[in-house]
Amino acid sequence: MTTSEPTGRKRIKEMEVMVADVIVETPDTATLVLFTGNDRLEYKAGHFLTIDPHQFESLERFITFFEDSKGKKEPPRAYSMASAPHEKYLAITIKEERYVSGLTKYPPLLSPLLVKRTVRGMRLSITGFTGPYTLPDDIEAQTDHLVHVCAGSGSVPNFAMLKHGLLNHPKLKHTFLYSNKTWDDIIFRDELLALERQHSDRVRIVNTLTREEPPLNVANVRRGRIDAKLLGEFIPDPATCIVYACGPAIGPFDRKAAKEKGVEPAPRFLESVLGALETIGVPDKRVKRESYG
Repeated sequence: MTTSEPTGRKRIKEMEVMVADVIVETPDTATLVLFTGNDRLEYKAGHFLTIDPHQFESLERFITFFEDSKGKKEPPRAYSMASAPHEKYLAITIKEERYVSGLTKYPPLLSPLLVKRTVRGMRLSITGFTGPYTLPDDIEAQTDHLVHVCAGSGSVPNFAMLKHGLLNHPKLKHTFLYSNKTWDDIIFRDELLALERQHSDRVRIVNTLTREEPPLNVANVRRGRIDAKLLGEFIPDPATCIVYACGPAIGPFDRKAAKEKGVEPAPRFLESVLGALETIGVPDKRVKRESYG
């Protein structure tokens, strides 16, 4: 994940963890359940942690090549936490990045290892926890309707906030609008639907599929992208709700490629959603955003 706002430093610390479990969420996504030996970790739902690729011996030759090519050191990668602070485990959910010729400049370095080659008992060094994409403590004083608008792994911090909100903010209702290519790509699909059944008066889950028709006999699954029409249907209070939007956005490589062609970069999920929210009347100051390129 990438953020555009300053982050507090007081929570950040380095620690060694052990992988207690690896949960396959989708064909290219896995949740790593991490044992820390500490039952009182201080973090907020929506925070992320970072993992430095230099700790993995198997990546050494790739790191050397990338650093020679880029002329700079490979930075730690940030991964949003799927767990909420009240849960008795720490978990991150990682979607394997893909190299697409002409769209991505370099092959992914760390995510393929974490998703496909991590096993129980493996030890990792992590640094956490930080990020501005979290719920304020006084969220109930600001709104009674929280709208989560996500695509792909953008659901991860919002899933944590949803669980946290249901426990700690009883007056808050949640609408979770989630875009994926196919039904099998939906991360936390069963967990989200279970939360909707358990809290039917407070949670509404709406999935959209961009590359296949919705399955039969499943409520609130739509074909297509999240647009102003869909947002308007499920946001009856655009002036008073608060929206947390997370998903793919225009990145530095997109901007550079577009500049070389003399055109503006094409909007991705986040830019399209922000435009649609503006169209239906959601004030920009009531929209929180987090992106990844």
